[in-house]
Formats: sequence, structure tokens, C-alpha cells
Amino acid sequence: MFNRRDMLARAAGGFGAIALNAILSENTEGAKPAKPHHTPRAKRVIFLYLTGGVSHVDSFDYKPKLFSDDEKTITVDNWQGLGGDFKRHLKKPDWTFRPGGTSGVMVSDLFPHMRSIVDDLCVIKSMESDHTNHYEGTLGMHTGSWTFARPSIGSWVSYGLGTENANLPSFMVLAPAAPYAGPQTWGNDFLPGTHQGTHIVPGPKPIENVAPRGNKGTLQTLEMKRLIARNKARLAERPGDAALEAQIQALETAFRMQYVAPEAFDIGQEAQHTLDLYGIDEDTNTGFGWQCLVGRRLAERGVRFIELIDTGSSGNWDSHGNMADHGRLAPNVDQPIAGLITDLKQRGMLDDTLVVWTTEFGRTPYQVDNNHPGREHHHQAFSSWMAGAGLKGGFTYGESDEHGIAVAEDRCHVHDFHATILHLLGLNHEKLTYKHAGRDYRLTDVHGEVKTELFS
Repeated sequence: MFNRRDMLARAAGGFGAIALNAILSENTEGAKPAKPHHTPRAKRVIFLYLTGGVSHVDSFDYKPKLFSDDEKTITVDNWQGLGGDFKRHLKKPDWTFRPGGTSGVMVSDLFPHMRSIVDDLCVIKSMESDHTNHYEGTLGMHTGSWTFARPSIGSWVSYGLGTENANLPSFMVLAPAAPYAGPQTWGNDFLPGTHQGTHIVPGPKPIENVAPRGNKGTLQTLEMKRLIARNKARLAERPGDAALEAQIQALETAFRMQYVAPEAFDIGQEAQHTLDLYGIDEDTNTGFGWQCLVGRRLAERGVRFIELIDTGSSGNWDSHGNMADHGRLAPNVDQPIAGLITDLKQRGMLDDTLVVWTTEFGRTPYQVDNNHPGREHHHQAFSSWMAGAGLKGGFTYGESDEHGIAVAEDRCHVHDFHATILHLLGLNHEKLTYKHAGRDYRLTDVHGEVKTELFS
């Protein structure tokens, strides 16, 4: 369970030694955000990550030919990362596809609530990744690197744009457990510690010990004065010590959080019709509905990058044995996600909030044995979507081939996906760099093409 003491080691930070009257002010203003490279379409990101590999051909990539060619034998040149010629049996989707909204974009019965708001979604059906394993796929989707730990996309956004609210971390992750790449999913790696994601575990007390001990107005203030004075003296002795600066700011952020965090996580303040949108009640403190609603509340309060991770490292979307697992998991996320989009739109927030839905890869449109109920990993083609931020709604981009095996048109590699997200935030992915170990690093490495075709 995350608590304020953990914040000293794990949370974001980074002002160094700041004036005492600023940190202790009852009306502390949020740190001024950094200037973007160009006019942004979005101010913030809510990043929805369904760990395990959601099947594209059972959700957003409608392939009539896959239905008609069910059980037919084909030869593929890749099987779980191995090259060669492999005879496999095509497997039809387990759910019926139907058109949604006025756009008629096809979405399966796996996600009926998302189908109802598909006119707000920009669906990418030509995603491509570089690895077929969970760890590497998760790492790549978050950091742009499939081999080495690198800063998370949330850390890059925090580094590039700063925070709008000094009372809360700029990058927060709401997840019951870490996905396959563990805390590296939200790690800052070589970026300053201020930009590391803060992991919040859903539950009765998502942040332990957040209430101050003693008299908040006197005793704690005196303690903070002494502590800040000692920290400033230590920093003067160790100028340029990034780890110490991060620890000091972690303390400062933790101090401020006692005023704002309890309110931010208190969904009891929400109207009943809002709770109904997410399919929860005011006593809910776990589940994806809670994560989505709290994600919206954090977005309102100036958190720059909010990641919501479904299910964690077990019991997830990795349906090797039986695709019925997808049917069990989908209701937990379908209504909350549709509710989030609807809620943001009703509040006028969808215009400047970018909502991203993705997974690490898709699942095979074929299997070794005929009538096998599951699907394996598939990185050559899969689906993701974005919404808000001036994107085209009710729009699909790219195509996979007739069976959903490989990209056939308008490939969108993970690097392109990242470049496009950064562009929407006003960041040029080629200019957002950080010098480390003698070279300039960036989220997209030496690749990435902004997909301007998605913009309205």
C-alpha cells in the first residue's frame, strides 16, 4: 500500500530547495508548466492500458473473411517470434460485430458500451510492435524500447511540460498491481526523479497516512521549517545532487498532498448520475470504474499524465487457453471507459484531454490445433484508439489484411503512436531529448512519424 513515507523515495519532485513561505502557503500555486514546442491540442493524457494483449480481431478489427474461412489451413511466416513456415488453422471471432453510432464503425459485442460512443473514438487498426513477449511488449509500449529500460512516456510528458499543480505529482498511475514490466512501466530511468510516476493502489486507503499528525497549523509547520532548513543546508553542501533534490521535492509534494489528495480521491462528492455513468456507487474503492472516475478527478486537478492499468500481472487479457476470459474481463472495463468519455465530454474536458486506449499487442487470428478455444500473442498487427484533443471521431485509420494477420495499409508503429501523442500535447518528438551517457535520447529513439491523418 502506498503511503506518504513511500513518497520520500518513490514520488515525483524536483524544485530543489524552495522558499519556505511558498511550501507552507495555504494557497500554494501550482508550478508553471513548461512551454510546448507548438500549440497543443491537449493539456493532459488519460492512458488506459489493458495488460495481457487484447484480441484485435475480437474487438475493433472486423474481418468478415476470418468468419467465412474459419478452420481453414494457412501458412504463416512467424510463430511467437520465430521465423519459418508454419501451418495454422484460422479461428473466427467469438463475438458478433455490429456498427456503432452514426459513423457505423464496427465494434464487437465484447465492448457494447464502447460501441455506443464510437463516434468519439479514433480507432487505429494498423498498430505494429517489435516483440511478442509480454515483458518486452509492455516495455516497448511504455518506453519505446523493447530491450532496455528507458523513461516511461508519462515521465517524458512530465519532463517536457511540467506540472499544472504542485500539490499533486505530475504523473500518477492507478493500478491494483504492476503489469509485466513492473515499476519500469512508470519509471523515470535517467530523467530526473521528479518525473517518476507515482503508483496508487485502489482500496479503502489509496494513500496511507496522508492525514497530518498533531496540529497542522503549528506543530507541523515548525517541524517543516526545521526540516526545510536542514535540507537546504545539505543541498548547499552537495550542489547538483539530483537524488537529493528529488527527495526534497518528494517531501514537499507529500506535505502538500495532505491538503488536496483526500479530496481528490473522495468520489462521494460525485452526483449519482455520474456514479451511474461509471457503473459504481459512492462506496466503491476498487475496480476499473473507480480508477476511471478518479482519473477524471485527477485530470481536473491538473495532473498531467494519468495511467489506468487494468488487472495487473495476473488474471489479465492473456487468453491463451480460452477466449472466454475476454468475455469475463470486458464488463469490468467497458462501461467505465464509455462513462469516462461521456463524462469528459459533458464537462467540456474532452476537447483538451487526450484519452488513449491500448494493450501491448494483439492475439493470433489462427491456432495450432483446429477448434482451439484460445489465441496466442501477436505483435504484427493489433488495434488501439484515441479520443478527444481534436482527433477525428467515428474514424478508423489503417487496415490489417483480410484475416488480421499483418498490416496491409497505413502502418502505425509504436514509435508513430508515441510521436502522435507527443505532438497532440504540443511536443515535437525529435526535439524532446535528454542527454545521457554521451548521447541525446528521446522516447521515439531515431524513428517515429506523426499521424496527422487522425486530426480533424
